[in-house]
Amino acid sequence: MCGVFGVHSVEREVARLAYFGLFALQHRGQESAGIAVSEGGRVTAVRDMGLVPQVFDEEKLAALPGEVAIGHTRYSTTGGARWSNAQPLVFHGAARTVALAHNGNLVDLGVLRDELLADGVRLDTSSDTEVIAALIAHDPSPLPDAVASAMRRVSGAYSVVAIAEGALVAFRDPLGIRPLSLGRIGDDWVVASETCALDLVGADVVRDVGPGEVLWIDGDGCHAAQAVPRGRSASCIFEHVYFARPDSLLDGTGVHAARVRMGERLAEEAPVEADLVMPIPDSGTPAAIGFAKRSGIPYEEGLIKNRYVGRTFIEPDQALRRQGIKLKFNPLAEIEGRRLAIVDDSIVRGNTMRALVEMLVGSGAAEVHVRISSPPVVSPCFYGIDMADEDELAAAHRSVEEMREHVGATSLHYLSLEGMQWATGLPEDAVCRACFTRSYPTAVPAERVAKHRFEAAALVRGG
Repeated sequence: MCGVFGVHSVEREVARLAYFGLFALQHRGQESAGIAVSEGGRVTAVRDMGLVPQVFDEEKLAALPGEVAIGHTRYSTTGGARWSNAQPLVFHGAARTVALAHNGNLVDLGVLRDELLADGVRLDTSSDTEVIAALIAHDPSPLPDAVASAMRRVSGAYSVVAIAEGALVAFRDPLGIRPLSLGRIGDDWVVASETCALDLVGADVVRDVGPGEVLWIDGDGCHAAQAVPRGRSASCIFEHVYFARPDSLLDGTGVHAARVRMGERLAEEAPVEADLVMPIPDSGTPAAIGFAKRSGIPYEEGLIKNRYVGRTFIEPDQALRRQGIKLKFNPLAEIEGRRLAIVDDSIVRGNTMRALVEMLVGSGAAEVHVRISSPPVVSPCFYGIDMADEDELAAAHRSVEEMREHVGATSLHYLSLEGMQWATGLPEDAVCRACFTRSYPTAVPAERVAKHRFEAAALVRGG
């Protein structure tokens, strides 16, 4: 996923605004965080492993004055979780210095890296972000033209914020796969992966950055150009299902409302005799609300989630690992003897759902009926979701009945593809549904793409 944020302001504390913008985007990446600023054209960046409040404090923010700031929260899809891959990356090229933060994933990265290396360009990381920065930094053309040229050379998903020549730059791939929105605070401009970040910093939502569009914001205001021809829209439908925060707007649609509609439609398609509807918090909650509303079955919180766990870097011992699901969830006594309809947004690898069902049955549930508010995930994503191996996807080669047996549920039903599409309010040709359909909006590699494929070369160069 990853979250990106950018702001241009002469009067406001841009690093502080970026910090709070990243706070709102923390759900999009927890591996690392960073902020880069430009003061009089001089770029300074602070980035490190960990969550936003772990990386930044008052002292660090005070040391980042400037008129432009960009920020990033990372969820890795190309390149490992290590410091050199944290963003924003700062690249000093022959034409300009570029600080850049990227959400997405390039699908032709090997060819581009080889071309740059053959031209004598040094690449110190194993991420695709550095390739985009290098293309812009070494292009002697005027900045908007350099960005447009880079966009013509890459393929895949990219929503980018950057600093170059004292300007804030934002651009998006011609299919608009990953979200990017433009907002305004008074006379100042802000861009962010999701509108929830604009809300937090007090910005009014202006519009989405268009597919294939580049914006550059400087002392003369906000300028826009169609850098590459716009393709057919292919915004990621999984953002509506899971990734985006419920209080965001995607493609003009409220995420929470869409997820509630998914639950309502699921109740129509897969009715169940149960005593209560229970969400898998937090991502399954809106759909569970809709399922309960439409089915008439009472909604109750049956699982308590420990919201302080996140991604743990301290492994439990073997005894604790066997009940590792309890690090995040613990059932309430009220489920004992009850027939449960548990609602979640998706099943990807299946391990969590299997452990949850086992835990609920072990805690006394009479029946556990699983309802999923999206279709089966059957195909890898090459556009910024870390599930690039079909063998990892539980439903890729299993029928629904085999999946029911796999997770140990009394019954299992998925929302239909048509029902999910209806709930978003978007036409079929406006979204990417490849993870559910195996139909991709761009050419993709014929073989599995390894996340760490450039790691060894970067380590040899000291990245």
